[in-house]
Amino acid sequence: MSTTTTEHMTRDVHLSGKDLMAMVQLRPQDVGKYAIVPGPRERLDSLVKKMENPVKNFSFMEYNMHTGTIGGIKVTAINGGRFAADTAITTEILCNAQVKALIRIGSCGAMRKDIKIGDFIMTTGCVRGDGVSPYYVDDKFVTLPDAGLTQKLTAIAKNVAATAGLTVHEGKVWSTDAILRETKEIVNGVIDKGAVGVDMVSAPFLTIAQTYKIPAVSILAVSDNLITGQMGFINPDYYLAEGMLIQMAMELIKQLEGK
Repeated sequence: MSTTTTEHMTRDVHLSGKDLMAMVQLRPQDVGKYAIVPGPRERLDSLVKKMENPVKNFSFMEYNMHTGTIGGIKVTAINGGRFAADTAITTEILCNAQVKALIRIGSCGAMRKDIKIGDFIMTTGCVRGDGVSPYYVDDKFVTLPDAGLTQKLTAIAKNVAATAGLTVHEGKVWSTDAILRETKEIVNGVIDKGAVGVDMVSAPFLTIAQTYKIPAVSILAVSDNLITGQMGFINPDYYLAEGMLIQMAMELIKQLEGK
């Protein structure tokens, strides 16, 4: 009579952030003091064109990391992922590479009628609906961006946005993995928790940065509106806002360095 023996894992973790760094052959000295983290590759490409002497650190799967300078300041840029799971991978790499501050420039849906396509939402906190952050923290954990970075970036963003007649709104962002289940029952529930925008990235990005005690901030361009039903993915204001996000992040870094 045969018997089956159950074998349990004895190692603490199968794959760590340090292992990811080794896989892409990245060292802390290879990266900048600051990291700008857009989502899509196209926004990364636009950012890299504005950097001085960019060098590609690695290409891994669909992720690309470049390091160069902005006004003489060493900066790293990586397309940080469109979803919670791939965002966790790139954020772990950045945190283990010992980047000193993380700046997310992403996109989101609005959950207030007065927020227009092309406006910006400055993330002041998160309603965590993603599937990654619960593996890092418990339900009582409060996900927050760095207060100092947020204050500085908000002021910069308002000045930049005003030149195009766009507005910077401040509030919580709900991060969800189920983009096709943004039903009125679920959406109204997170609005009641204070959320004014929805994305798939800010919660895991900020949560992981917090666990590593690395200052991080997230600002998002509005691409659609869940309340009005407006879709603005081909709206010129949205594409204008995407370019402004890069300008805002670059100005924040210069200000932090006193330039």
